[in-house]
Amino acid sequence: MPDVKRTVKIITEQHVIGKPSGVEGFPMRSWNIRVVLVNENTGEDVPANIFEKATYKLHPTFGDRETQVFKRPPFKITEEGWGEFDLRIIVSAIDKGGDHELLHDLNFQKERYEAEHKITFKNPKPNLLEKLKESGPVGGEENGVKSKRADDSAKKRKRPEKGVDMERLADSLQRLGEEDLLQVVEMVHNNKTADTYTKNDVEQGEFHVDLYTLPDSLVRMLWDFCVEKLGS
Repeated sequence: MPDVKRTVKIITEQHVIGKPSGVEGFPMRSWNIRVVLVNENTGEDVPANIFEKATYKLHPTFGDRETQVFKRPPFKITEEGWGEFDLRIIVSAIDKGGDHELLHDLNFQKERYEAEHKITFKNPKPNLLEKLKESGPVGGEENGVKSKRADDSAKKRKRPEKGVDMERLADSLQRLGEEDLLQVVEMVHNNKTADTYTKNDVEQGEFHVDLYTLPDSLVRMLWDFCVEKLGS
């Protein structure tokens, strides 16, 4: 299962309240922080239901309230104080998906501000995967190809194109130069079918393709191209 990335947004709101702070020049304020998820398809804020809890680690001066845990989205914390400080927010994914620590700068420059963090889920389990699907694509859904298609295409793995050694083809593709690989990507894009599984990872500068999901004609085309460039 490929890794799945999501954008977590931390929203902070604050305002001055009519209470003495005890520190001249620093008025008392009420502030709150909440955690939401960004829908990768629409860009809209959606409930962060991929997490089962959020743990806030505040400044030590908060005493018994230094550590606070919230178990329902939007995991909103509300507090009062006069000082700015850096805090940690630990979001725990459902289905034993791991803890992710977010560093957050609590400041009073604006009454409302947002901060986004990228989180990577490595090999998410079924329940977490289902929730991740609600906020964007997961592995096997890139380029409009659903993971089910990739699974169904596994049936084709026992019938490679005649005269083509699929393992040798995979090895040959990895040995091609950069310019030749660009031609390979173009060939795949121009000749793929609805069952073809590809993943274009722009962030990492990588292009992935499941050779067993390619049509026989494209497999032959790639094989002949590698033979031409690398020899038999």
